[in-house]
Amino acid sequence: MQTIRTIAELRRLLDGAHAAGERVGLVPTMGALHEGHLSLLEAAREQCDVVVMSLFVNPAQFAAGEDLDSYPCDEAADAELARGAGVDLLFAPLVEEMYPAGFATSVIVGGVSETLEGAERGAGHFEGVATVVTKLLNIVAPDVAFFGQKDAQQAVVIKRLVADLDIPVAIAVCPTVREADGLARSSRNAYLSADERAHAVGLSRALEQAATLIASGERDSSATATAARRELAAYAIEPEYLDIVDPETLEAVAQIDRSVLVAVAAKVGRVRLIDNVVASPTRTNGR
Repeated sequence: MQTIRTIAELRRLLDGAHAAGERVGLVPTMGALHEGHLSLLEAAREQCDVVVMSLFVNPAQFAAGEDLDSYPCDEAADAELARGAGVDLLFAPLVEEMYPAGFATSVIVGGVSETLEGAERGAGHFEGVATVVTKLLNIVAPDVAFFGQKDAQQAVVIKRLVADLDIPVAIAVCPTVREADGLARSSRNAYLSADERAHAVGLSRALEQAATLIASGERDSSATATAARRELAAYAIEPEYLDIVDPETLEAVAQIDRSVLVAVAAKVGRVRLIDNVVASPTRTNGR
C-alpha cells in the first residue's frame, strides 16, 4: 500500500490503471476506521482491481461548535487497518491540498439536503460533503464509490449529485454494520461512557419498533413515529428528529404504502448519533 499526499501524485499513479481498463474503487473516509469502514473496503476489494481509500477530515462539513477539533485522528492506526483490508492507495492529503488559498467553489445539492441532517446541522453540512466528494470523484475517477447506509441521507445526496452532474461513477451503498446489541458502528461511539453506551442502543431499538409495526400492518406514520419515540424515551433519549420519509426523495410520508426510511438523530450525553432503517409494509390480498 502506498500513501499519497498530493492530487498530482495520485492521478499519476492511477493513470496506468485507467489506461489498462482496470476497475477502480474509491472508499472516502474521515478516518477513525471501524468495522463499518472495513466492510466498505472489503466490498471494494471484492469488486475492483484497484482500491483507493481517502483519509481526510473535511473541515467544510463541520459547523461552528461541532466536534472538528476533537474528531478522532490516528493516521498510523487507520493506515494499518487499510493495509490489512487490501487498500492499494491511501490518499491522505493536507487541508491545504484539498482547499488551497483562493478556493471559492462549493457544490449545493438542492431538494434532498435541507431535511433531517440538513435541518439540524445547517445548509453548510451537505454543501461541504458534496464539495469534497465531487473533488474526490474528479481526482480519482473511480468506476464505483462505496458509502454506508448508516449515512442514508448522505448517500441520497451523492446519488443526486452524480446524476445531476453526469459524473460517470456507480454509487454502491453497503449495509450498516452493527454491534451485537444493534448499535450502529460509528467513529463517535468511542466518546460514549459505559452508561451512555447502555442508553445509546435505544436508537436501534426504536428503529426496530418502527420496522416491526410497519411490517405488521401499521400504515400511519404518526402512530409509528409515536411508538418509536416511546421506545427512545424508555432509554432516556430525546431525539433531534425521528422522521419517516421516502428513501429516494426524503419527503415526509403520511401513509405507509411502500418502503420508507425511518431516520433518527439524538444526543446521548454529549455524543450525537444517527441511525436509520428501511422498513417495508407487508402486502396481503393483492394490496
